[in-house]
Amino acid sequence: MAKRKLERFAAIETFSNVFQHVQTSQQISDLEQKGQWKEFVFTNENPLVLELGCGKGEYTVGMSRAEKNKNFLGLDLKGNRIWRGAKTALDEGINNAAFLRCRIENIEKAFEKNEVDEIWITFPDPQPQKTRERKRLTAPGFLNRYKNILKPNGKIHLKTDSFSLYTYTLEVIKEMGAELIYETSDLYNSIVANSLNEPSLKTIQTHYENLFASKGFKICYIQFKIS
Repeated sequence: MAKRKLERFAAIETFSNVFQHVQTSQQISDLEQKGQWKEFVFTNENPLVLELGCGKGEYTVGMSRAEKNKNFLGLDLKGNRIWRGAKTALDEGINNAAFLRCRIENIEKAFEKNEVDEIWITFPDPQPQKTRERKRLTAPGFLNRYKNILKPNGKIHLKTDSFSLYTYTLEVIKEMGAELIYETSDLYNSIVANSLNEPSLKTIQTHYENLFASKGFKICYIQFKIS
């Protein structure tokens, strides 16, 4: 297992669709591609969509297949996971999908103000312990970071099997005065969700989503904007 991890870390160093921003020093510099993702990475002016905590990139790759008119960038710290999605995209010749290995805490070092059109947060660690609240990807500290890189009216999507994270996020949205567009605690039984014009919402399921659904967990979904 350790050998395979090392092999995958070495492989992504050579992948043209993987970028890295992993620094251990206290002085963290901006990523070279900051402010230039559309121009120099995707070479078009299509909307830029991020998937945070993308894991193996199933959702990033799935969205890129379904929506050719958008650019998708999956973010995760674990390079051995990113390898899977990046390799699939390269093998299939998918040009509107790429991956960034970085800490989400440093997201403002990777993107310029108003550079991102949309953010997806798919099945993140709910961090249920109260002491780890600030590590939840929908905690106010993270939402303020997203606000700084999102375009005005840029949407944020959360899909989760954690009812506690779902209710917590709704509370944060209310406290921050954000705009709630839609929410459901049972996505796959929601008729309204079918009219949201989100091609990837129900058609793409990650490994974990399938696993959770097979065990009877309901999938929660929230769509909102940070003003």
